[in-house]
Parts: sequence; C-alpha cells; structure tokens
Amino acid sequence: MGMYLNPGDDKFQKARRSPIYVDKSGLISYLNKVFDTENRFVCVSRPRRFGKSMAANMISAYYDRSSISHEIFSRMKIAESDDFARHLGKYDVIQLNMQDFLSSTGNIEDMLALLQKSLLWDLLEAYPSYRYFDESNLMRTMADVYRNTKRPFVIIIDEWDCIFRECQQEKVWQDKYLDFLRSWLKDKAYIGLAYITGILPIKKYSTHSALNMFTEFSMTTPGPLAEFVGFTEEEVRQLCREHRMDFDECKAWYDGYRFSDRASIYSPRSVVQSMMLQRYDTYWNQTETFEALKVYIDMNYDGLREAIIALMAGDERKIDTSSFVNDMTSFHDMDDVLTLLVHLGYLGYDIEKSCVFIPNREILQEYATAVKIGGWDILAKALKASESLLASTLALDAEAVARSIESAHMETSHLSYNDENALSYTISLAYYAARQKYLMVREFPTGKGFADLVFLPRPPFANLPALLLELKWDKTAETALKQIETKNYPQSLKDYVGEILLVGISYDKGTKKHECLIERCNVPLRTHSAGSDP
Repeated sequence: MGMYLNPGDDKFQKARRSPIYVDKSGLISYLNKVFDTENRFVCVSRPRRFGKSMAANMISAYYDRSSISHEIFSRMKIAESDDFARHLGKYDVIQLNMQDFLSSTGNIEDMLALLQKSLLWDLLEAYPSYRYFDESNLMRTMADVYRNTKRPFVIIIDEWDCIFRECQQEKVWQDKYLDFLRSWLKDKAYIGLAYITGILPIKKYSTHSALNMFTEFSMTTPGPLAEFVGFTEEEVRQLCREHRMDFDECKAWYDGYRFSDRASIYSPRSVVQSMMLQRYDTYWNQTETFEALKVYIDMNYDGLREAIIALMAGDERKIDTSSFVNDMTSFHDMDDVLTLLVHLGYLGYDIEKSCVFIPNREILQEYATAVKIGGWDILAKALKASESLLASTLALDAEAVARSIESAHMETSHLSYNDENALSYTISLAYYAARQKYLMVREFPTGKGFADLVFLPRPPFANLPALLLELKWDKTAETALKQIETKNYPQSLKDYVGEILLVGISYDKGTKKHECLIERCNVPLRTHSAGSDP
C-alpha cells in the first residue's frame, strides 16, 4: 500500500463510521458497466460540498486490491449488482487530489514533475523486480507494469479542475496540464477506468477538447448519474424521520437541484449539518464566502442584473449553455455567467426547459447577502424594507402596503415594468422577508385558474395567516378581489387550517399609482388606499 498507489480504504472507512452516511454505492454499478471499454473515461462535476471526495474514496476502496472493506461493500447497494464480485478488490488504483500537488509547488512544471515523481516512487516500490524501459517515464513505467501483471489501472482524480479555478489567468499552465492528462490517459491500454471529479466540466481547448475521450456528467447533463449528484428526496425523508426533523422545512431550505428524469436533489452537506445540529440554517455557504457569488453577478453584461433580480423574485430564465467553455474567465455573454453559476451550485437548471432558477431558501440568502454588500444599494434597500411590508400586510394596513409596493417598484426599475408579470416580480421581491416564514408559490393552482401569489406559513409559523395575492395591471384592486371571490380561490386552500388574508394589488400605468385592498377571508375587513406618486 503506497501513498497514491493502492492507498487502501482508511478514508472510506471513516466516512462509513460517520453518524450520517448515505449509501451512494450504486454509482459503482455504472462504472463497472463501462470498465475496460471505450467508455471507461468518466468525468463527474458537482458544486463544492456535494460529496465529490467521499465518492472518490468509495470508488478507490472498492477497486483497490489492498482494500479490506469487502464485507462492508457486501452490505451496500452495489452488492445487488450482477458484477459486484467481478471487480471488487481486483485492481491497482492510483488516487490523486490535484489540489495537493498544486498547493505544494509554484508553477505547472514543478507540479507535474512532483506528481510524476510521486507516482513513480510508489510504482517502483510496489514492483521492483520488473525490467523497465525508462524508470523516469511515468507512461512507459505504467505500461511495463501492465505488461507484466495484465491488470489494468484504475485512475481516480479529485479536484481535477483546481488549476482552472485557482490559476484562472494562467492559460499556458492550463494547456500544459491538459496536454499531460491527455498523454497520460488517452489511448493507453493500461487504463481500465479513469474517474475524474471536480466543480467544472472539462475545459474546451481551442476548437476541441484535449480530453474528448471522457463522458461528462455535470449539473447541466447529469444523465444516469443524476441521483448520485446529491441526496434524493426519499433519502432526505428517511433522514428527517430518523432525526425527527420537519421534512417540508428541509425541502424549502435545501431542495431544488431538479433533473428531468429524477426526483429532486438536495445539498448533501446542508442536510447532514441540519440533522446533526437539529437546526435549519445556511451551512453550504460556510465553506466559501458570498464574495465568490458577488464577483459573477456584478459582471457588466447587458441584462445580467435584470436577470438576477427576476431570479431572486422567483422567476425562471431560459439560457443557452452551449457557448460556455468550462472555465471561470472566458465569458461571451450573460448566459455563460449564468451557466457557470449552475456548475457552482448557485443556480438550479431545468434540463427540459433549458431554464435556470434559484433552487432554495439557503441559496437565495446567498444572493441577498451578495447584493447587500456588493453595491446594489437600491435593491438592498428594497430587501430591507420588505420586513415592514410584511408587518403592514399582517396588520391590514393597505395604505402602507401600497406605499411599500410603490417604493419597491422604483427600487427595482431595472425590470421592464410594463406588464402584470413584471408587477409580479416586483411584489415577489418586495415580500422577500416573508419567505423567512412563508412558502411562496407563484401561480398557485385553484381549479378555476391560478392565484398570482400565495404565501403559506411554514410549520414553525403555523399561527400566521396565509396570504393570497391577486395582481392587476391597469385595473383596480377591487377587480382583483372580485376575481378572488368569483373564482373562489380560497377554496383551493381548504386543506390549510387557519386564517387567510386576501390581498388585491393593482398598478395604473397612467397615474403610476399602486392600489391595495386587504380582506380577511370570510370576515370582511377592508381597507383601501392608493400609494402616492412616485
């Protein structure tokens, strides 16, 4: 057992001994299917803290012929696979974390030299008696070992993309790194499986990819590995049952990375931390500051700020991911920036609709922090004012609500404020603070249409009334409330036990005034006021 060659199963065993461990060994079943085939090159990219290293340690322990964890794997999901025993503990595994080599050296030449020297040290110690063509050449030495053992290597690389993230301006370094990986891995008979993982997909290199032999599974193209990106909904339900935590609240905080053919995917670190600490809070962002997000949303691309505001209001935005070249500097337009945010985990991506969205409450708070500190003074002011708006709504102070909505309209004038949809964005943002206590649903199905906005109290705030908002453009707030009555929207909340406030909001584009009416459901109590001129 060496440092990098056949490192054993210590890291995997530590994970298995953790208080919370979710079995993701089904991933190995896919790898066994492509083992020693033309599809044996696999790249899996995920956001930070989504279990990349844990998966790498699991894969290493499974294939490593020095591993002693056979009994553990026999009790895991992979044991149900037909080829479970065929590959278990049969190969020479090389497991690397590229971040270690980058951090230990000052340039790409030294980094690659240290990497090759380290691997040759392990190889020559493990197989000292073979006749080698050139003991200083990594590729030829691995070929000589394979020629003698007839045992292909399994290569596992964690943080494969660190040089693109940490040395963003060093294009020459990046090219040399890709050339090394291509020379080491591509078309080599000694490779039985190459599994690389990181945050970014494989860099597009000039007019082609230097590593075009890899099949990629990313946040925009997860394919059959979607369920291994994070925790599935059923896995989270089970954890909530075991730790006596409210599932609906967990879903609001950490769900959202949905894929077309799979159930919702949850942020693993956040779920684990919330179960361990018995508290829902922001955990994912503790490993990186909001500055990482701020850098990108502050970029000066036409429409980017408007898009971010709409996304914060709960909108989805269609994007084209095809021009993104998989690095953190080569942006052609706003869509490239938004695509990067998908890979970083700051946006969810709907594959079927090609739309991005802010996935959950935890990530929404990241955006709120970034705009507050990042010079978005006007928007930050609107978010801060949202607390008083909620208080005014709950107090049935329609005059104050109208004034607040009008102020929010002015603060978010980045949006094209010319239709009912834009009015909806403005109001969604204006009620930002309400999302601390409420689940916001846009276009809530009622059976006779859709209510524009519904706020349902989260379990810890069940004593609060539900809010049913109907919005009208160039019509009256009276018309909005009348539609609620005529179509009996409150009936759609019949399973909700508690008070309901009906809120009608309108905007007159001629007078540029907002109007608000508020009623308690079944107990008419109406206040009526228009906001002042902006």
